[in-house]
Amino acid sequence: MIERYARERLTAVCRMLYDRQLTVSAGGNMSVKINDGEVLITPSGRNKGLLEPEDMVLLGTDGKVLSDGKPSIEHKFHLALYNLEPETGAVVHCHPLYCTALAVKGEDIRSNLTPEGVLLLGKVPTVKYCTPGSQALVDAVAACHGSKAMLMAKHGALTQGRTLEEAYNRMEELEFQAKLQLLAGDAKDLPKAEIKRILEIRYHGGTCHEMVRGLPLRREERQDNRFHTAPEGPRQARREAGHDAEGRRAR
Repeated sequence: MIERYARERLTAVCRMLYDRQLTVSAGGNMSVKINDGEVLITPSGRNKGLLEPEDMVLLGTDGKVLSDGKPSIEHKFHLALYNLEPETGAVVHCHPLYCTALAVKGEDIRSNLTPEGVLLLGKVPTVKYCTPGSQALVDAVAACHGSKAMLMAKHGALTQGRTLEEAYNRMEELEFQAKLQLLAGDAKDLPKAEIKRILEIRYHGGTCHEMVRGLPLRREERQDNRFHTAPEGPRQARREAGHDAEGRRAR
């Protein structure tokens, strides 16, 4: 992915998280992988709703800071997830109110209340409480690296995805499920047989295919490759450099 584009997309996701009150003030941290050796992450101590593309900090996957700025103190668990999960392209950690309410009460998320929870989230573990920024927290998150989403005891929530949109959508769905759980009280989960049928959609490309991918985008967005975080090809690179599709310099 081209770094300039990644900076713009990460900034947009941070503003969406802030606008939807999934994060407040300087809380949380978000990142996106540019290539196998580099990621962009939000800076330490900054309000996520006020960030600009140039504020994002470039890191090597070995932890070396490659640009100006101070990365989030929790960057190490982001790097752990990227190194353990090759398909992970983005990580979102924030403190949504209802997720955090469950996290401080010591209650697990019940993701089987609705089909969307089953498909987008799967089983959601709760990571034990560890001091923010500590190696203990890195190890605790890494132990759950195969999960799409996690609660963090006394702390908040975390999601990962192949794209920024997927990681964002999972966080939004996680907060919805947490709110639903608190409002619905002792409502029963979907029957096991129904959960099995729903999961079969995931593997056979049924009507919920886009929901599984975490890409509920408008039609025009689905047709526009700029809304995806896959590596860019030569044609996109030429567009970014100001050339047309045939390689001529655009006027």
